[in-house]
Amino acid sequence: MSWDQVWIDINIATMSPNISEPYGAITDAALAVQDGKIAWIGKRSDLPEFDVFATPIYKGKGAWITPGLIDAHTHLVFAGNRANEFELRLKGASYEEIARSGGGIISTVNACREADEAELFELGRQRLNALAKEGVTTVEIKSGYGLDIETELKILRVARELGKHHHVDVKTTFLGAHAIPPEYKDSPGSTERSDAYVDLVINEMLPKVITENLADAVDVFCENIAFNLEQTERVLTAAKDAGLDIKLHAEQLSNMGGSAMAAKLGAKSVDHIEYLDEEGVKALSESGTCATLLPGAFYFLRETQHPPIDLLRKYRVPMVVASDYNPGSSPLCSSLLMLNMACTLLRLTPEEALAGMTRNAAKALGIDEHVGVLEVDKTADFCMWNISTPAELAYTYGVASCVDVVKNGHLVHQ
Repeated sequence: MSWDQVWIDINIATMSPNISEPYGAITDAALAVQDGKIAWIGKRSDLPEFDVFATPIYKGKGAWITPGLIDAHTHLVFAGNRANEFELRLKGASYEEIARSGGGIISTVNACREADEAELFELGRQRLNALAKEGVTTVEIKSGYGLDIETELKILRVARELGKHHHVDVKTTFLGAHAIPPEYKDSPGSTERSDAYVDLVINEMLPKVITENLADAVDVFCENIAFNLEQTERVLTAAKDAGLDIKLHAEQLSNMGGSAMAAKLGAKSVDHIEYLDEEGVKALSESGTCATLLPGAFYFLRETQHPPIDLLRKYRVPMVVASDYNPGSSPLCSSLLMLNMACTLLRLTPEEALAGMTRNAAKALGIDEHVGVLEVDKTADFCMWNISTPAELAYTYGVASCVDVVKNGHLVHQ
């Protein structure tokens, strides 16, 4: 056999559903890479003969290899911070009260409108580096902090550039319908101005995003402080008709039925979903839509309404775990911390949490044909960890256990 590299003396958490062992585990294993893909994987004792003198061999000394981690929901490109709102919440103000008084998303919008692309790129690069050091090999980045044509395009351009200049793959999502800009605020009982903003998103922003190929998907914040069900459906339908994937911020603060509507439209994921009911869970199950859990926001906002984990298990809905890294509700730039919080706060098992940041996260981004599990012919994106069991990734935090990161068959971090 002729391979580009071989990894031996390892244990592998393939995360493949085709292997009955927990984590899809193969112990005392080996893995071979050729042309950026996994060429062979299995027990070391079954490893075919190869030229040991011509092939780089990496010895894991009993370490564990997992698929590269995938953070499937971030707002990573932004300027400024909202530490003042953190103080306000600790003094008793709610997220909704802060948003309605001009804080929240709008304060970050103002900072992003003032920042240039170079500043946003450098801030984004630092955050991407932090995730990469924890074994993240793919990240989704949303816009949504511009709320005008110029700034939304600026944020998406920066996100695309980050993907070109970093080994971490970047998937971009257009979130122009993240909040209603101050200049489009409605008077009580009216939706005339916010409807006009939705027209702007659909008729002017979206065509420019598509023309410049700046987004892989479109998202909307469907909530009582943002966009109603009808407005949300209009944006998602326009995006779907344009050939883009769709997803939704839904059921975070109330149950508006957004998840069920998005599922019927074929959404890749619905995210937050603390107030999702059984009817909504059934809709996700029938459509194959993923449920994205965001424990960082749950923790930081001190939420008490838990996502319906038992129902999601009952109906076999794929559960994704993501950081939701953003300046207002989850300023926590750590995917590993999310694994711990998914278990301690939301009561996922460590295996469910890791699946949520590998196999299911890949499905939510529509890239599961290539990454998310370790199997022959999948892209060679994987990490080696100095741990004795995969559960340690969710069990502990703050210890630098990521030893190596391989991206497209190349060792990018050691």
